[in-house]
Formats: sequence, C-alpha cells, structure tokens
Amino acid sequence: MSTESTRRSVIVGIFVLAGILIFVAGVFVLGGQQKRFTKSIKLIAVFKDVGGLKAGNNVWFSGVKIGTVKRISFFGNAQVEVDLSVEQSSQQYIRKDASASIGSDGLIGNKIVVIAGGTTSHPEVDDGDRLKTSEALSSDQIMATLQENNNNLLRVTNDFKELVGNLKRGKGTVGAVLTDSMVAENFKKAMKNLERASDNTTKITGSVSQFAARLNTKGTLANELVTDTTVFRRLSRSAAQLENTASSASQTVGNMNKASETLTKTSENLNKASEKLNNTNSPLGVLLTDQETAKNLRTTINNLSQGSALLNQDLKAAQSNFLLRGFFKKQNKAAAKATADSIAAAKP
Repeated sequence: MSTESTRRSVIVGIFVLAGILIFVAGVFVLGGQQKRFTKSIKLIAVFKDVGGLKAGNNVWFSGVKIGTVKRISFFGNAQVEVDLSVEQSSQQYIRKDASASIGSDGLIGNKIVVIAGGTTSHPEVDDGDRLKTSEALSSDQIMATLQENNNNLLRVTNDFKELVGNLKRGKGTVGAVLTDSMVAENFKKAMKNLERASDNTTKITGSVSQFAARLNTKGTLANELVTDTTVFRRLSRSAAQLENTASSASQTVGNMNKASETLTKTSENLNKASEKLNNTNSPLGVLLTDQETAKNLRTTINNLSQGSALLNQDLKAAQSNFLLRGFFKKQNKAAAKATADSIAAAKP
C-alpha cells in the first residue's frame, strides 16, 4: 500500500472517529436535557386545553426544570391527558395537593407545564399519581384582555380630551373658574372668607383651651363649680330660693295688677261721679254749681232752724199748760218704768 493511500485512510479514520465522538457527545447532551439518563417518576395531568403543548416540553417546579412532557393524548370528553416525566429527586418536594397548569417559557416562548402549590400537611406524590389542574389564560385570552384594556384606555383618553376642551371653552363650574375673571374673583373672596373663618375658629379654640385650663386650675370659682359638690349644692339651694322669690314676685305683681285694675275702676267711678256733680241738669250739680240755688237752700235751712227753735218753745209752753200737763206726766212715768224693768232684767 502506498504512502498516499495510508495517509488518506488515516485522515478518513480521524474524521470518522471525530464524528463518532460528536455523535456520542450529542446523545449525552440531548439525553441530559431530556432527562434520559436520570431516574424519574410518572405524573399525570388532565387539561381542557393545552394551548399548543408538545411532547418534550419542559416541566417546571418553583422555577426549576424537573422533567419533560412524555406523552399527550385525548382523554374522556374532549380533554387532554398529559404524561409528565419528573426527576425522582424532586419527588419529595411535590405534594399530593399540588396543581399543574400550562404556562409559557417567556412571553412568546414554548409552552411548559408548571407545578405549583402543595403543603407539608399532605404526603409526597407517588409514581402514577394524577395532579389537580388549573386553567391558565391562553394567549388569545390575554390578547383579548389587552385589546379590551386598549379600548378602555382609548375611551378614557377621549373623555379626558373632551374634558380639557370643555375647560378651555369655559364650560362647567371648573371651566368658569378657570376662564371667567369674575368667578375667579368670587372664588378668591370665598377663600378669604374661609381663611377668616378658620382664624376665628382658631381663636375660639384657643379661648376654649384657656377656659378649660381655668376650669382645671384649683382654687378658682370655675374649678369649684365643676369639682366641689358643696358649692354645687349651695348654688342649687340659691337657685331654688331665687325661684321661690321669683314666684313670690310674680304673685306680688299679679296682686299689684289687680289693685291697679281696682284703682282704675275706682278712678273711672270717680270720674263718672265728677261728671254727674258737674252736670247742671242733676240736683247735686245744680247745688254745687248754681249759686242762686245754693243761696235759696241756705235761706231755707235758716228758716227751718228758726222754725225748729220756735217749735221747741211751743212744746215747752204746751208742757207748762195745765190741760196737757197730765199727758206729759204719764209719758214720763211710762218711760221711767220701762227703764227700771230693763235694768231689773239685766241683773242676774
């Protein structure tokens, strides 16, 4: 065999050996990624929709790749059964109450199965266990939600644009405040009034605080009124006495009113009597006002006095007359007897 042929054979052998090494390395690398050479257990999850999940996609638990999807098949009424090959070393962390869901590796990456949840109060899963599943949002649902959010954002933007336009045109109360100088001036005045009211409130609060401090100062009348029960009882008694005094004063005023009414009536009667006395048509009025009548009345009274004196003289003369002397003696005896009888009857 020639040297050239030997060289060629050596080169071909080297390339073949290199290809074999590359193939073996590739098998080990792919086997390592697919967990071909590690011990694993089988878990089952049933979904309504896997959203494009394929055999060979990864299985994640708490953000760590722990296995791959081995098989996808239909199950029951339009459901999909997914067989999961999970590393046996992660079995102790996955509990029977854990749940599986379909996720994605990144925003638009490959679909993956995500195992989450599980509590230590439940035992760890066994080979062949079926996990609970939770339906995740699909990309179509996410896009529909984003589209709806975009529409809502567009409506909000349009409403805000319309609101700003109305404000610029002076529509509404806020627009009037921003564009109308008179409204703005009134608003400033209102704010000043509010500021003054706030200052007055502050002053009132300070006065109340001072009053409260005085109430809490021992030895003052205000503190004694609040804390000393003896002073309070005295004030109560004084108030009761004042109330009684007021009641008595009220009765006195009532009596005075009645007396005033009586005096008023008496004054009215006196006025009426005075009017009658001043009336020239009445006898008393004539006697009091007519001088001629009064003179005649005095003359008549004088005549009567003189007549009475003459009559007394005539009676004395008649008693001295012998014809009437016996009559008067009998009357005197009868009067003396009546007096004696009354004296005797009065004695015991």
